[in-house]
Amino acid sequence: MECCRRAAPGTPLLVLAFLLLSSRTARSEEDREGLWDAWGPWSECSRTCGGGASYSLRRCLSSKSCEGRNIRYRTCSNVDCPPEAGDFRAQQCSAHNDVKYHGQFYEWLPVSNDPDNPCSLKCQAKGTSLVVELAPKVLDGTRCYTESLDMCISGLCQIVGCDHQLGSTVKEDNCGVCNGDGSTCRLVRGQYKSQLSASKADDTVVAIPYGSRHIRLVLKGPDHLYLETKTLQGTKGENSLSSTGTFLVDNSTVDFQKLPDKEILRMAGPLTADFIIKIHDLGPADSTVQFIFYQPIMHRWRETDFFPCSATCGGGYQLTSAECYDLRSNRVVADQYCHYYPENIKPKPKLQECNLDPCPASDGYKQIMPYDLYHPLPRWETTPWTACSSSCGGGIQSRAVSCVEEDIQGHVTSVEEWKCMYTPKMPVVQPCNIFDCPKWLAQEWSPCTVTCGQGLRYRVVLCIDHRGMHTGGCSAKTKPHIKEECIIPTPCYKPREKLPIEAKLPWFKQAQELEEGAAVSEEPSFIPEAWSACTVTCGVGTQVRIIRCQVLLPFSQSVADLPADECEGPKPASQRACYAGPCNGETPEFNPDNGDGLLGGLQDLDELYDWEYEGFTKCSESCGGGVQEAVVSCLNKQTRELADENLCVTSRRPPQLLKSCNLDPCPARWEIGKWSPCSLTCGVGLQTRDVVCSHLLSREMNEVAVLADELCHHPKPSTVQACNRFNCPPAWYPSQWQLCSRTCGGGIQKRDVLCKQRMADGSFLELPETFCSASKPTSQQGCKKDDCPSEWLLSEWSECSVSCGEGTQTRSAICQRVLKTGVSTVVNSTLCPPLPFSSSIRPCMLATCARPGRPSTKHSPHITAARNIYIQTRRQRKLHFIVGGFAYLLPKTTVVLRCPTRRFRKPLITWEKDGQHSISSAHVTVAPFGYLKIHRLKPSDAGIYTCSAGPAREQFVIKLIGGNRKLVARPLNLWSEEEEALQVRKANPKEALQTHKHQNGIFSNGSKAEKRGLTADPGNRYDDIVSRLLEQGGWPGELLASWEVQDSAERNASSEEDPSAEQALLHLPFTMVAEQRRLDDILRNLSQQPEELRDLYSKHLVAQLAQDIFRSHLENQDLLPKPSEQRFPPMAVPPHKHVSGFSSSLRSSSGEAGGGSRRPHRKPAILRKISAAQQLSASEVVTHLGQTVALASGTLSVLLHCEAVGNPRPTIHWTRNGEAVQFSDRILLQPDDSLQILAPVEADVGFYTCNATNALGYDSVSIAVTLAGKPLVKTSQMTVLNTEKPTVTVDIGGTVRTIQGVNVTINCQVAGVPEAEVTWFRNKSKLGSSHHLHEGSLLLTDVSFSDQGLYSCRAANLHGEQTESTQLLILDPPQVPTQLEDIRALLLATGPNLPSVLMSPLGTQLVLDPGNSALLGCPIKGHPTPNITWFQNGQPIATASGLTHHIWGAGQILRVANLSGGPQGEFSCLAQNEAGTLLQKASLVIQDYWWSVDRLATCSASCGNRGVHQPRLRCLLNTTEVDPEHCAGKPRPAVQPVACNRRDCPSRWMVTSWSACTRSCGGGVQTRRVTCQKLKASGISTPVSNDMCTQLAKRPVDTQACNQQLCVEWAFSSWGQCNGPCIGPRLAVQHRQVFCQTRDGITLPSEQCSALPRPVSTQNCWSEACSVHWRVSLWTLCTATCGNYGFQSRRVECVHVRTNKAVPEHLCSWGPRPANWQRCNITPCENTECRDTTRYCEKVRQLKLCQLGQFRSRCCGTCGKA
Repeated sequence: MECCRRAAPGTPLLVLAFLLLSSRTARSEEDREGLWDAWGPWSECSRTCGGGASYSLRRCLSSKSCEGRNIRYRTCSNVDCPPEAGDFRAQQCSAHNDVKYHGQFYEWLPVSNDPDNPCSLKCQAKGTSLVVELAPKVLDGTRCYTESLDMCISGLCQIVGCDHQLGSTVKEDNCGVCNGDGSTCRLVRGQYKSQLSASKADDTVVAIPYGSRHIRLVLKGPDHLYLETKTLQGTKGENSLSSTGTFLVDNSTVDFQKLPDKEILRMAGPLTADFIIKIHDLGPADSTVQFIFYQPIMHRWRETDFFPCSATCGGGYQLTSAECYDLRSNRVVADQYCHYYPENIKPKPKLQECNLDPCPASDGYKQIMPYDLYHPLPRWETTPWTACSSSCGGGIQSRAVSCVEEDIQGHVTSVEEWKCMYTPKMPVVQPCNIFDCPKWLAQEWSPCTVTCGQGLRYRVVLCIDHRGMHTGGCSAKTKPHIKEECIIPTPCYKPREKLPIEAKLPWFKQAQELEEGAAVSEEPSFIPEAWSACTVTCGVGTQVRIIRCQVLLPFSQSVADLPADECEGPKPASQRACYAGPCNGETPEFNPDNGDGLLGGLQDLDELYDWEYEGFTKCSESCGGGVQEAVVSCLNKQTRELADENLCVTSRRPPQLLKSCNLDPCPARWEIGKWSPCSLTCGVGLQTRDVVCSHLLSREMNEVAVLADELCHHPKPSTVQACNRFNCPPAWYPSQWQLCSRTCGGGIQKRDVLCKQRMADGSFLELPETFCSASKPTSQQGCKKDDCPSEWLLSEWSECSVSCGEGTQTRSAICQRVLKTGVSTVVNSTLCPPLPFSSSIRPCMLATCARPGRPSTKHSPHITAARNIYIQTRRQRKLHFIVGGFAYLLPKTTVVLRCPTRRFRKPLITWEKDGQHSISSAHVTVAPFGYLKIHRLKPSDAGIYTCSAGPAREQFVIKLIGGNRKLVARPLNLWSEEEEALQVRKANPKEALQTHKHQNGIFSNGSKAEKRGLTADPGNRYDDIVSRLLEQGGWPGELLASWEVQDSAERNASSEEDPSAEQALLHLPFTMVAEQRRLDDILRNLSQQPEELRDLYSKHLVAQLAQDIFRSHLENQDLLPKPSEQRFPPMAVPPHKHVSGFSSSLRSSSGEAGGGSRRPHRKPAILRKISAAQQLSASEVVTHLGQTVALASGTLSVLLHCEAVGNPRPTIHWTRNGEAVQFSDRILLQPDDSLQILAPVEADVGFYTCNATNALGYDSVSIAVTLAGKPLVKTSQMTVLNTEKPTVTVDIGGTVRTIQGVNVTINCQVAGVPEAEVTWFRNKSKLGSSHHLHEGSLLLTDVSFSDQGLYSCRAANLHGEQTESTQLLILDPPQVPTQLEDIRALLLATGPNLPSVLMSPLGTQLVLDPGNSALLGCPIKGHPTPNITWFQNGQPIATASGLTHHIWGAGQILRVANLSGGPQGEFSCLAQNEAGTLLQKASLVIQDYWWSVDRLATCSASCGNRGVHQPRLRCLLNTTEVDPEHCAGKPRPAVQPVACNRRDCPSRWMVTSWSACTRSCGGGVQTRRVTCQKLKASGISTPVSNDMCTQLAKRPVDTQACNQQLCVEWAFSSWGQCNGPCIGPRLAVQHRQVFCQTRDGITLPSEQCSALPRPVSTQNCWSEACSVHWRVSLWTLCTATCGNYGFQSRRVECVHVRTNKAVPEHLCSWGPRPANWQRCNITPCENTECRDTTRYCEKVRQLKLCQLGQFRSRCCGTCGKA
């Protein structure tokens, strides 16, 4: 790991020293020529993982310099680091955590990807913006950039390729393969166009599989992208992509950009899961998604290792192969998966030599010849195809395919198959004889054989093959009949015959040939020979005959014998009874047709043959009870020999006789059931069967005992097996249905239906849809066909109620319900939940209304800035400033910084300090009304403050002045208050008044930029002038003195102790003010002076500036002293133009009156004077405050007087409609603080307010300026939110949001000439006068929901009217409703059968069973409708892991499902709106399963020392016993048996085990010992007298008989002669008798010995008589030269090997008999002349068979002549 070992920084020097001292390695010739020493060994790698660097050194041996470098590098440790190792650069930064930087410890974080110096160690202090270069070089092996393999070596960035080699430019291809050709992936590019509808809000764009790279998707349109993922382990996830950013989804980095008109999704890859990109419908327009990515080819060829060598010594070879590898499942699959991709090219096998060492037995080295000439590669060899399994109708034939190898001598041997795998193995099975089998074809019926009455008719039935030729091979069982009765309706006039008249020739002969087959024909048929003579000379005997299967070979005029199975149909009888006449000397003629004579012969048969019992068959079962059947045979009474059963009378056959046998129980054995049907018809299925170990007690009673598997000694048969292991045909495989698109009202659900093929290894191969022939199953269906709950349908927002400024928008709502058919219907509004007020009305803001007389234009926001410089000279508690200037202030002053804006809402103003966003803290307050307040300035507050109003920005620079009149430098770190005080009070104040040269100013030794009057930092622009000004010695004497007094007063405990100090400070300005342009002029003038005069000019200009500032201050304060009152000599003030930049409008808030301390202090008060009545036609209007000015067309000037009194003297500033007046050439501020408006225009109309302020308070009075006397209303656009105060007062025009019970006053200050009349309205209805207060205000006391509405103030007079409105919204904080029926009904409707609980502020509890679900209700009311957030154990419910939940009922109902195990913790619902919050709680407790220990009532023993109460464990749920499986995971309590009945036992008999039997069979004896004993409570058993036991129980026996069964054994006779049937060449069978007997020689039934192994009764033996074989002759010539009916035959006979003489054929029956005939010359006849092809054509003509096509074609010539 990186953290465990790092190369020390000094390692190169140590290695170099070691190399210089160590012995050098031998130098090569090239090194000596180059004067270099040999390269030293490689150093230890700088890293243990993640890619490090190693180096090697060499020394120059020459006194001169050597060409080349003395160090070389290489990469090392190119293996990935474990995740816990961390970043290498971060480890180097963290090494400095324990080293102080500027006296302080920091936690350092790495700064990566520095474009200027990527190999320096730059780190950032955590939590700050401090970035420091902690080391000039990072350690070797550190990556230059985070996304690159380039590494830093010796402080320089070196190129590293993807092969981890220095200097390599090898790159990865698009598939992620280093130096690859892009063949392992595919480029996928496409476009998706959404066609979403209301019923289909989501759709899949594209599925991007695992391992894909370089993914980019661009959505254009109103819709939104989101992700679904599925890992290889099956885990699913979802990411909503709600905002722009970079996310980690299933360990894959996702970069998402959300722009106004499009969304961009990028993933570098490789993906670690399957990503499904989906689209969510958000707008009416369609969206398009363009996507591109590189998809990996998941099935690739992988080369195997070399197979084992073909020889162990002397030289062999070995091959590789290729296997198809699945990258997803990491397993080898069938080759066809790789063949599916054309890009996949199977690697050719590699061959290499191996085991080249000579074999120990050889006399030298074996020469390895080239394989292609002398040692050919192994090859596949095949055997001939076997005969077809079916002669027709489709069969299969197989062959053996083996891998063989031929050595140099030409010997071929069989080897392992893998050696031939470099070429495909040839098939071992193929179909054959796929033509149809022959079928019976029946010809037309012949005419009836009679002309009247009942007769017969015949037809020819032929066997026709697939070519339409007459052939054999049809089944005799399916042959149609050839003869049937027929009736001619003509009556006969002669006696009716008893039997139908048989057909005469030709039909009789034809029928006889075709049906009986008695004559030899060209079809194989059974031909019987003549009967033999009767076996007796008198009485009844038997006759036999030979039945042969023969076929006629017509052209050779010969008959061929065939095997019996070649002939079809029943075989004729080969034996029958015969009667040779009476044996008393009479020889009457025996006529078989004479039934009477035959009856007499049968009576003799009855006397000669009869049925008799002959023993029993073998027992049907070996155990468990079987049966034996008596054998009944037909015997010749005279000879006692077996006879044919036909000779005995069937009616006299004795009844079946059965007896029981083998009644002993069977030993334990496996009972095997039938295999179940295969689970699959193809692919690879499974079959199962039941296998149980059983013990058959009685077969007759079918009594079977099931035993444990251990009691069956044989291995247990398999209970499962594979079946149907072959590839399935392609078929459709539907996936699971997705979730319904709607929760109610009829939605749709989809599923994927893919065409796949299940392979024989159980895997699936996905195929194109055209491969599946069956109709595709539906992939979409309807769902959730229930009515939806009623809900509000809101219309679009109306247009804004005003054309400019702030107004309201409304929208309507209807209650609707979506039915199960999907149709929406409007229902009663009471069926919908309460609708919040905010859902139907909202404020709207349009562009600022244009001023009268000016065209309306849309402007961007504007900040009204003041370009001034402020220098604080005396201590003050608080100062107010407007952004845009520079302020040099004293410490501990509170500063209020305002940012006046136009066309921008003040709550949206943001503040920054030195580029960092500012937020409120204990020291700095950022107010929502556009100002920033700094409490008690300290040095760290110095800096540049920026106010931002949309795109508009203004700055304000604050600097601090120290006690020595020097500027305080900005600190690097935050000072404590003691350090601040020390910094401020450094020097003696008198030293500050001495003139000296500023060391770092622009006036001496500055840079060129500084000499031009410009500094690098704009915040330091005026520092040098202000420093000179503070050090200036040219201030008026009284000002310098006052400064001295002020400094001394600060040093004293209280300034009140020095009255002269108070008096001296009277003339000193609190804050000096100058315009920036004045100081810019000074800087510009100085930059144009020669350098040698610049210092002189600077002193003069600064002195003049100081006098101007002081003079302006005195003029504005009206404190210019009279000559008699001057305490100081008069100043020489050079004549100069009045500096307009010195303004009294920005004076301190603590201005003074001229009376000094002689006048008492008082708050400001503005004098209200009544002006003379003015005329509208007056060209100049002069008025005091409190009046109304009506502008006329001839008005040229308006002068507004404002006189204020107070001590200190108040400061006056003017505002119009709440905003500061912007002075210009037309709007002027007079020296007496009056406001003059020259050439007034319509835009000047409004309320002008004069504000007077001093340290004790303020006062303000307004003047209304109207246009021609039109009414004017003073408005405010503020939104006031009140949740605490008891009273609220606002000007008309804004929005008031307040709680109930407060008093609301709405001021409507109006003006107009004549005076305007005020009328109040509520929701456009006029209000009575009871609400009115003085000056048109409206008072609403104790407001409630009934007071909510829009209040309008209308001002009207003769010249017009104006209406302004204020929206009053009543807030109701969240609280628990008093009536809970509604939420209880909602709980019941949500889950009728689920347990539920209502939350409460104090908390409730619900007890549940494991696995149950629960509903939690959050009863709440409030206005606006509170927003409800659910928590579990203080964490948001959405982040709770392992919890399945749903939120219903507008957030009031929480359903948690499948709860299990222990307490589920505390659930809480937080309801909040603008008026407040309410938290309610409930706890869910799960009833858990637990073990209970119960004691058994009975003791295990009644006495002795072993009696215990055995406790019993029970699994309980509450108090109910359940299945113990529920407690399987619970710890079992320790169960300890409890002793019981530990007392002495009464005396009792004790017996030992029986001894072994004295004999194993034939009857023996076994004994045991019987004693009377008494068992003590201690467990010791002591013998006692037998009498004590006899009184209690009878004495057990101590002797018994055993092994009473007979002693039996198998006995057998000697082997018989070897004259049995031949079973092979020279091999016959011989027999012997095996029987069961006692040891005394008494024969017993065989079952008595069944327990003993039975000896064999047959065995093979050598017999000379079986030295035989089949001998065949040559084939005869074919009977035809062409056509389909040629035959040839040969002679087949069984001959003795030695004598070569023919022997009976049955001796050769052990081998298949060769065929003795075959068809031949089966080729079409080329000549077309009509000729006969059989010698029976003359008979065909005579039989009139030429009309049959078959005979006509074979007898073409003869039939043609006929």
